[in-house]
Amino acid sequence: MNIQVVDFHSPKVSVEFTRSLRETGFAVIKNHPINMSMVNDIYREWENFFKSDIKHNYTFNKDTQDGYFPFGIEHAKDYKQKDLKEFFHLYPWGQFPKELSLTTRELYQDLCLLAETFLTWVENNTPRKVRQMFSIPLEEMVDNSPRNLLRIIHYPPLRDTDSPKEVRAAAHEDINLLTILCSSTTPGLQAQDIKGKWHNVPCDPGMIAVNTGDMLQLVSKGYFPSTSHRVVNPEGNMEKTSRMAMPLFLHPHDEVKLSNTHTAGSYLKERLEEIGLI
Repeated sequence: MNIQVVDFHSPKVSVEFTRSLRETGFAVIKNHPINMSMVNDIYREWENFFKSDIKHNYTFNKDTQDGYFPFGIEHAKDYKQKDLKEFFHLYPWGQFPKELSLTTRELYQDLCLLAETFLTWVENNTPRKVRQMFSIPLEEMVDNSPRNLLRIIHYPPLRDTDSPKEVRAAAHEDINLLTILCSSTTPGLQAQDIKGKWHNVPCDPGMIAVNTGDMLQLVSKGYFPSTSHRVVNPEGNMEKTSRMAMPLFLHPHDEVKLSNTHTAGSYLKERLEEIGLI
């Protein structure tokens, strides 16, 4: 699996980015416009939040899916074991801890703008016969979508009581169109190739990993694959180290038609039920 690391300022960036998504389901961007110093400050702020009891004041709303999701609540599709993580769902209209600065909200907006650029690259470099299957242009599907979700994830240090079958994030595919992931605080993200072999996703500090979700696979009728990926447990001294991650899940408006049988809203509801969140 050859996941491409592409320079944001390269004259061929849109072609190389789209080709990597097409061939592997992943692409990695360097020298992008996101302020990584700000990202690191946000990680530190949220890590302190997850270590405090304040988080329980923001327990998630099942109907709207915003707020704090406690440790061990989510599992991957078709898995019985819960993932070893806790997380917070941030929407522009949803719950937000008053104890935190507004920097995370700024990052949300910056990532949404960058993500729409990525979708434009994809649209412009997709064969016409595939583009004609889209109900509307990709960037219009997500423009100002209230469903665009920033998930702040805390993977706590491993415990002696954790089962060998339990992992930080079991193998899964994302639900949405594209996922934009600022480099996490420690390694661990792996992607699976078509032969079932696992590969580390490039994660040098400052990089952004992008992967295709099931919705893009659906609207393109498989032209863009939604690749299985996971977060493996650390080993040695790293077992006692937390890991922070912050993916932006780019979601269409609920009414957007994805296929003859699904809108974005109906598909999202179906998948959230499968992973135990509703």
